[in-house]
This record gives sequence, C-alpha cells and structure tokens, in this order.
Amino acid sequence: MAETTIPLLPSHLITTAQPTVKMEEPDEKQEKKKGFWHNLKKGFLPIMTVVCTALGVGVGLILRANSEGKPWRARHIMYMQFPGEIFLRMLKMLIIPLMVSSITAAVGGLDLSLSKKIGIRSILYYSASTGSAVLEGVILVTLIHPGNPEIYAAPKNLGASLNSTTTDTLLDLIRNMFPPNLVQSCVAQYRTILTPPVINGTMDTSVPMDKWNISGTYDEGSNVLGLVVFSVVQGIALGKMGKMGKPLLDFYGALEELTMVITRWVLWLSPAGVFFLVVSKILEAESFAAMVGQLGMYFLTVLLGLIIHGLFVLPMFYFICCKKLPLKFIANMGQAAITAFATGSSSASLSVSMQCLEEKNKVDVRISRFVMPIGATINMDGTALYEAVAVIFISQIRQMTLSVGQLFAVSIAATMASIGAASIPSAGLITMVMVLETVGLKADDVTLIYAVDWLLDRFRTMVNVIGDAYGAGIVEHLSRKELDELPPLETNKRD
Repeated sequence: MAETTIPLLPSHLITTAQPTVKMEEPDEKQEKKKGFWHNLKKGFLPIMTVVCTALGVGVGLILRANSEGKPWRARHIMYMQFPGEIFLRMLKMLIIPLMVSSITAAVGGLDLSLSKKIGIRSILYYSASTGSAVLEGVILVTLIHPGNPEIYAAPKNLGASLNSTTTDTLLDLIRNMFPPNLVQSCVAQYRTILTPPVINGTMDTSVPMDKWNISGTYDEGSNVLGLVVFSVVQGIALGKMGKMGKPLLDFYGALEELTMVITRWVLWLSPAGVFFLVVSKILEAESFAAMVGQLGMYFLTVLLGLIIHGLFVLPMFYFICCKKLPLKFIANMGQAAITAFATGSSSASLSVSMQCLEEKNKVDVRISRFVMPIGATINMDGTALYEAVAVIFISQIRQMTLSVGQLFAVSIAATMASIGAASIPSAGLITMVMVLETVGLKADDVTLIYAVDWLLDRFRTMVNVIGDAYGAGIVEHLSRKELDELPPLETNKRD
C-alpha cells in the first residue's frame, strides 16, 4: 500500500523534507572540528619532540657557556642524562620481544611464495640503497678532499686498539648468524681476539698479525643478527606446520601487539627523554672549537652525503617505485627520525618506526613487521656512507693515494661493515677497523675522527631509519597485488 501513497503526497510536503539536509550541517561541522583536534593530537607528540630537541641544544650550549671554560664533572653530566637514560632503557627493553615476535608472526602468517617475493624485493632495495650511499660517499670525499694533513693534530691515546683482520670480522659476522645459545644471544655476541705471541716473557708485536694467537670472547650487546635469522627460520617452520603451529603463531602475534601497546605508552616520555639526552651529549663534548677547526670539512662532507642520500636519493627511489611524492610519507616518520637522532640506535627506535609506518602511513602490518626488523639489522645506508668517507678521509690525512681498485675495495668493505655493525650508538667505530685494514691503515687511526663521531652517529642513524621506512613503503607497494589476494591478519586490527 505504501507504493500508492507516496505519489499522492502533496508537493508542499515533499519540499519540507529539504530542511532535514540543513539539519545535518552542524554534525558535519562537528566532525570537522573533531578531525581538527584529532589531527592536532596526532601531531602534538612529534612537534613537542622537535621543540624539546631544539631546547636541549640551546640549554646545553648555555650551560657550557656558563661553566667559565671548565668541563662539566662526569657526575653532574650523569645526573643530567639520567631521565634520558631511563627513556633509552625503556626503548631497548622492547627490542628483543618486538623483533623476535614481529618477524616470526609476519613470516609465519604469509604465504611462503609471497614471503620469498617480499624477501627478494627487500634484499634488492637494501642492495640498491646501500650501494648508492657508498658510491655517494666515495664521490663526495674524493671531490671535496677534506683530509688536509697540515691542520690535523696527532690523535690522543684512547686506550688499546681492537686488533682484528678483515677475515676475522667477516667470519664473526657469519658465526653470529648461527648462535649456539639463543638465550646468550640476547645479551652477548661473539668476537675473535688476536694476541701477539709471548717471546721471552713479553708480547712481540713485530710478528705479522696473521701469526698471532687466536681466541674468542663474547662482548656485551645483543646478537641481533642471530635472533633475526632464527626468527625467520622459526616463522617459515610455523607457516609449514599449518593448524598445529597456529597456537604458537597466535602467541607471537599477541606478543607483538602487547609490545606495540607498551611502545605507545613509552612514546609519551620521548620529549623529556630526548631533551635530557641532547643536553647531556652537548655537555659531554670536549671542544666544539676543535671539532670545527680540525674536523669541520670532514664533518660537513659526511653531513652533506647524508643529506643528499636522505632527502634526494631515497625519495627518488620511492617516487620511481611507488609513482607518488614522498612528502607526506616522510613527514609521518618525523617521530621515528627524532627518536633515532636522540638514541643513536636503529634498534632502540624500531618500535617507534613501526608505529609510525602502521598508524600514520598505513603500511600493511605484514610488511612493516617483516621488513623493518631486518632492515634495522642489515640495511644501514648512513653507516655505509660514513665508513667510506671516513676511511678515504684518513687516507688523505696520511697522504696515501688510493687506486681505483682500492676505492672499490673500500666500497665493498664499507658495505659489509655496515651489515655487521650492531644497532647501537657508535657501532660504526668498531667495524671501521675492518675497512681501515682494507687499504693498509692502522686501527689507531680511528681516533682521528672520534671527536665528532658522537654527533655524526645521530645523523647517520636518522638516515638508517628513514631508509628502512622507505624500504617498507616500496616493498608494500610492489607486493600490493599479492597482499590483496590474502585474507587480512588479525594483527592488522587497530584501535
């Protein structure tokens, strides 16, 4: 009967229905207002972190200026650093549970054929980005030639040098991929030690290093590479087990979600943590005048290379692969970049990076939690560029002319050293020994660049994290067709 009554409605009754549309306008305004406050709330934390970083620099310089030329006491610096240290400890606490659970859940929840494709695409991206970073560094340091030996003072003695060879470093890298004890790999990693033979009761350092005594030790610091390899294998095995492996796979999925929830809580401490970390680092620096006077050109060469790679080369990769501008993508990674600068560790900022990717850039969880942990371990563009520049810079100071073959060897060694570098502050100094030996330079020459390494380490870590993020975005775009054919994971659900 309703079908016959609708056409019989008078025209004035039909027109009265129009004001109902106007009644919805306040709701639309309210939604826009809610959207504004929601966007402001989302941007509040990155903005506050940037502000606190700038305040930390300013306060640190003011405190240095008011110290009447006297260095700050180590205890006072420790007090200043304490809140930032607590923040850093919280982030480091999340590294291992997040890395193991995210890689295992991501690999185990994917189709094995898709896992192979994602792995191959990730490796291709890592190779292209790291290779281009090393090439940029070699070109820049060769053209600028910052290593004028006349303006550099002799390096101070920083203690015993780390004796090792390139072969030992590479073998240690492979050894750490297969840890004999998973629990031990959470707190230590293996390193080969070479000691000169004892002749007549004294160590004879004149003996060639390849004839020294070989032993090994476990240094403090997580063996992240070994945990990554185990997590990938574990994920593949759980995926092949089917229903039998489902409960354990669900456990790892729940563990990674739990870690991300804790990460969101810790993030609200980042402005204060970053402030105190930056202030303490500025107070800890020995002399800014010496840094600018002696290492200024080297510092600017590395910084220029990092800027070119981070702001031009990586966005170019993203634009070519994804066919869209990367401005919004990189703006959404601001919180991760700032955290990387403050902590100097790709692993410590891993949870923040994954949150920015998933919640702001909407990268598929299955991609971000597979690509990012592995990228934080082996894809270190900034470190590779820095090591190439540093070694050639030191060779210039020592008035050593490098051939094309030696430059190529430096490029390969810098790439391998960046893979082997731990995701901890100033880890590049340790692997630098391997690259120095490639061209016959001494390990003690690392001290030539020690004064500015703490600051450059922050910038190169930012580039490392940004490079990993771009990699996740590119791999997801290239894998979108395969991902759409798979059912969504429960871990994709967000509040």
